Amino acid sequence: MTRTTNEQPIGRADTGTPGPSGALVPVLAFAGIVVAVMQTLLVPVIKDLPQLLGTEPSNATWVLTSTLLSGAVATPIMGRLGDLYGKRRMLIASLSVMVVGALISAFTSALLPMIVGRTLQGFAMGAIPLGIGLMRDMLPREKLGSAMALMSSSIGVGGGLALPAAALVAQHSNWHALFYGAAGLGVLSIALTLLVVPESKVRAEGTFDGLGALGLSAGLVLFLLPITKGSDWGWTSAITLGMFAGSAAVLLLWGVYELRSKAPLVDLRTTARPAVLFTNLASIMVGVSFYVVSLVLPQLLQLPKATGYGLGQSMVVAGLLVAPLGLTMMFTAPVYARLSAKYGPKTTLILGMLIIAIGYGAGLGLMSAAWQSLVIAVVLGAGIGLAYSSLPALIIGAVPASETGAANGLNTLMRSIGTSVSSAVIGMVLANTANNVGGVAIPTMHGFRVSFLIATAAVAVGLLLALFLPKQRPAAHTQLRASSEEDANLERAEEALRGFRGRVLDAGGTPVARAKVTLIDRRGRQAGATLSADDGSYALAVPAQGAYVLAARADGHAPLASSATHTGDDSPVDLDLSLPGETVTA
Repeated sequence: MTRTTNEQPIGRADTGTPGPSGALVPVLAFAGIVVAVMQTLLVPVIKDLPQLLGTEPSNATWVLTSTLLSGAVATPIMGRLGDLYGKRRMLIASLSVMVVGALISAFTSALLPMIVGRTLQGFAMGAIPLGIGLMRDMLPREKLGSAMALMSSSIGVGGGLALPAAALVAQHSNWHALFYGAAGLGVLSIALTLLVVPESKVRAEGTFDGLGALGLSAGLVLFLLPITKGSDWGWTSAITLGMFAGSAAVLLLWGVYELRSKAPLVDLRTTARPAVLFTNLASIMVGVSFYVVSLVLPQLLQLPKATGYGLGQSMVVAGLLVAPLGLTMMFTAPVYARLSAKYGPKTTLILGMLIIAIGYGAGLGLMSAAWQSLVIAVVLGAGIGLAYSSLPALIIGAVPASETGAANGLNTLMRSIGTSVSSAVIGMVLANTANNVGGVAIPTMHGFRVSFLIATAAVAVGLLLALFLPKQRPAAHTQLRASSEEDANLERAEEALRGFRGRVLDAGGTPVARAKVTLIDRRGRQAGATLSADDGSYALAVPAQGAYVLAARADGHAPLASSATHTGDDSPVDLDLSLPGETVTA
């Protein structure tokens, strides 16, 4: 059973506690950017890895694959650990593991230690959902939307900014300097987190589901490994098909176990809600579309002009031309906050995907000059930024506060699956359409255009999935749009239309101000909480129809628990809560 022990977020106006430092958002976003750098850190030297590590090309790809796999496995696990034991604590642990991994890679040119180091670096991807969870727990309502947008976009921002920086280092210095730089950034991020970010008081009760974590890890590895290595092994080979079959069996058994567990790693009943399910499925498509441009444009820009279609740019210039992808995503965060406040995150997700589709569609005819690549990067950055920014708001609006870490970890996992699928499919397309020149495979313009078409198709599927998202009730994204006392009063009235409302009274019928009223669902989990107003009135929205318990408590009064049922329609249920006459010592 999962509950929160501290329901109210730190620093919110109704807690009476001091808010977090103004540097909280930049520090958490910086942590997200630092760990996201690991995904594209080696892209500028990917073609040279076999020679640098003294191994075969098929073995060298494990340097990238290991990071991808460990990142996918770590995100839901670290999210759940953060919910249980503290998000700040787990954030620091994630960054520390990344620093150790970067130092291991910095001191070696051998394949096996390099893979070990890269695996540890990927483990830090859990920092993204942890940062989003910390923001929800601590930030006031009016700042939460843009902050979560920036944190969510940090995945793309870090990946985009890493390309030119890594290219510059790789072209003018020893490639091991990339890892020293990554370790330095990690240490800086840890120091800033320790200085600026307080620990969240929001906790989920229960224990860590070790068997569930092992089952999910095994299922994900069996699924993602053949996706990333299918081109090398053969898509119809026994090992590829066997791993896919094994993944299906393991994940099925894992799902049965999680449904029966009292404290599951992933609450599958929550993830089956339409708002969560369709958001996660759309996230896969957004992940596919993001990684395509990261794989195609750098290669197109660096191919020699002698090919007839290559743009003949240096490694550094190619990185600089792709960098606006990440920069645009960063600057899109405040734009998203305004759009989402007015139209809701579902609309901004759909708008973002439409812009991505326009970018890839236009890109089919914009591959003949370097400046055209810059235009593609800017347009796609705007679309991906809007789409990525919408995802945590949709997830947070559909899950209890105590499950934000695990839920956002699962959503980040869905994006990782999207990038994994994109990497495998686009790699296969470019390899199968390449021209062999002197024993070297040269990607063709046909392969680039097919890749863009695949990205467009993925976005089209994502758009279809987004249309199935339920219309978000005002209560679901209240915390993302209130910016004044008037807005808060309006939201209280809106919530009362779709939930429970009434007054908290003492034994003599006198209103009780600032009484804590908590809504508990049939599984014993908190579904909402509020404080009564000066006239004793309260209003609590319901996430779904069903039976609930309303618990009320106030200083000087014994606590009260009252059962009630809501049919799930827009009609409010009036319920006054009369606290017992006897008093308790405060």
